[in-house]
Amino acid sequence: MSEPDRQDAAAAEIRCTRMGVVPYSEALALQKQFERARQQQETPDSLLLLEHPPTYTRGRRSEPSELPMGEAWYRSQGFELVDTDRGGRVTYHGPGQLVAYPIISLRPYNDDVHDYVRRMEQVVIQTLARYEIEAGTIEGLTGVWTPERRKIASIGVHISRGVTTHGFAINVNNDLQPFEWIVPCGIEQCEVSSICKETGEQQDMSRVMDIVTERFGDVYGRRPVAAPEAAAA
Repeated sequence: MSEPDRQDAAAAEIRCTRMGVVPYSEALALQKQFERARQQQETPDSLLLLEHPPTYTRGRRSEPSELPMGEAWYRSQGFELVDTDRGGRVTYHGPGQLVAYPIISLRPYNDDVHDYVRRMEQVVIQTLARYEIEAGTIEGLTGVWTPERRKIASIGVHISRGVTTHGFAINVNNDLQPFEWIVPCGIEQCEVSSICKETGEQQDMSRVMDIVTERFGDVYGRRPVAAPEAAAA
């Protein structure tokens, strides 16, 4: 990033909205609204922080074999199944998992998608470090992992006309059993973990959101501000 672009990004606010538990399909529609408004420069960059009810989502490279029980079985167990336009493959979302959706222009970052994703990885890694969890990336695999190759966060993004949607999900207090009923992110025998599992205790989700917001601001060179209630609605 050039110095003028870096300064522009540092000066810019990013509106942060905490939304509670939102059905995945509703959150997806909301992202699209924000995306269109951002592309038309009608709204500033935004960061949505939320949780989802039990949901399996399929990315653009997903294959039927990643849902080995068959779609009818998952629906009978109360899971929503949603096809999305994000990168990646099948993953699970549920209560107790923090999902972050940045809807931002990549222009201050020279439209560099790889740089955008690398920064996202750093946001997650630095957040986990605050809980004394060592984590990093693995060559050839998406997401963030512990040294024992337990996946603790997923990443999947979509870029349209220079504006981002989707983002990352950090396992905080969520039930990890649903990951065992799929092939997470297309990786056979993928072990999954959470902040709760790694630390041995339940975590305050609001505090995790505080850290993610702080780390996002630092890593992306932004100034996080709470979204006005009207914008959040």
